[in-house]
Amino acid sequence: MKPFIPPRFEFLVFGLLLSGFMSCLVTLIASVLTVGFTAGLIGTWMGNWLSSWLVAFPSVLVVAPVVRRAVHRLVISAG
Repeated sequence: MKPFIPPRFEFLVFGLLLSGFMSCLVTLIASVLTVGFTAGLIGTWMGNWLSSWLVAFPSVLVVAPVVRRAVHRLVISAG
């Protein structure tokens, strides 16, 4: 697949995908632990996921640069 998003938006796409996948996984686990494998699990999970993603996306955009700087200070450079 040919890339179609300009490089200047890379941090937004990164934040969108990371927050989406992580909030999806975490809310699935929390939903299963809360309601179990019931008929209403998917609806509960999707509602929880959407509201969590709305918080996770901007959070990742703010936190990711801070974490990158911290990791850069902790990891020994190969150069």
